[in-house]
Amino acid sequence: MIGFEYSRAADVADALRQIAAGTAAKFIAGGTNLVDLMRMDVERPARLIDISRLPLDKIEATAAGGLRIGALVRNTDIAYHPQIAQRYPVLSSALLSGASQQLRNMASAGGNLVQRTRCAYFYDLTTPCNKRAPGSGCSAIDGLNRMNAILGTSDSCIAVHPSDMCVALAMLEAKVHVAGPRGERSIPIVDFHRLPGDSPERDTNLGADELIIAIELPQQGFAPHHTYIKIRDRLSYAFALVSVAVGLELEGDTIKEARFALGGVAHKPWRNAEAETYLRGRPADETSFARAAELVLREAKGFGRNTFKIDLARRTIIRALTQAASGTPQIQSNKKIA
Repeated sequence: MIGFEYSRAADVADALRQIAAGTAAKFIAGGTNLVDLMRMDVERPARLIDISRLPLDKIEATAAGGLRIGALVRNTDIAYHPQIAQRYPVLSSALLSGASQQLRNMASAGGNLVQRTRCAYFYDLTTPCNKRAPGSGCSAIDGLNRMNAILGTSDSCIAVHPSDMCVALAMLEAKVHVAGPRGERSIPIVDFHRLPGDSPERDTNLGADELIIAIELPQQGFAPHHTYIKIRDRLSYAFALVSVAVGLELEGDTIKEARFALGGVAHKPWRNAEAETYLRGRPADETSFARAAELVLREAKGFGRNTFKIDLARRTIIRALTQAASGTPQIQSNKKIA
């Protein structure tokens, strides 16, 4: 690990002043991803700005009827918060499916949003990686790409976003509140993360001089008809091959509102508006769900070792929609898929 300077921010304004003083600085809270990257020389910040003591650790009601989650609320506290568990159980489920209890106790909501890919070539300094070294190439395209993307890829990168939490947030249509030198702004979660394009080194649309301060959940949480399914190589402590977060609103057996997002398949949590629109007004049955899956995966592309993900994603979408429609969500304490 390289040497670095360390300082602690007194408040949000101080944090912004400090980050503006040098482009090689990074914010650190729980450090569950950043410290690993520094140990492996993937990230080499000259200075760490500790924001862990800022007053951003509360979950509060909003005037619009939703909830506001401070950027420093720990993942464990989100997952077990009574209002989250009751009103937004898909978010609780997604968080409990990820990492270990020890990591969830340290990881923050803001840090979860900006965690970086687990593509093996991103971590391997001996191989080309456009995300780590722009212009060097993408070793995964013709390499060991079993975990890599099948949607939204480019010739520059086929890495996937690793977060479970963000898949649920994408389905819920959360907003990310950030502060910067020009004041505060709100970014819809669908616009927060980026596809790789020709600049895969940029994971998000967060400015280098901006700080995440909160995540806002809307009023609708789809508690009666939701699920989060995560398919992985091991039953725990593994990143998703494919995951699906679903929220449905039903009138009898007819779908009134449908939202679902995929993880493990793209550089960002994956939504498909055409598939969701198709489901509205349709019967909540396997025929409708299969057609929706076809629409989502119509442009999916495998790269050899990860081509199996296309069929896996199709089956997982159908299973997740079926679970949500029947009101029998996946139970994360029992990893067996119902």
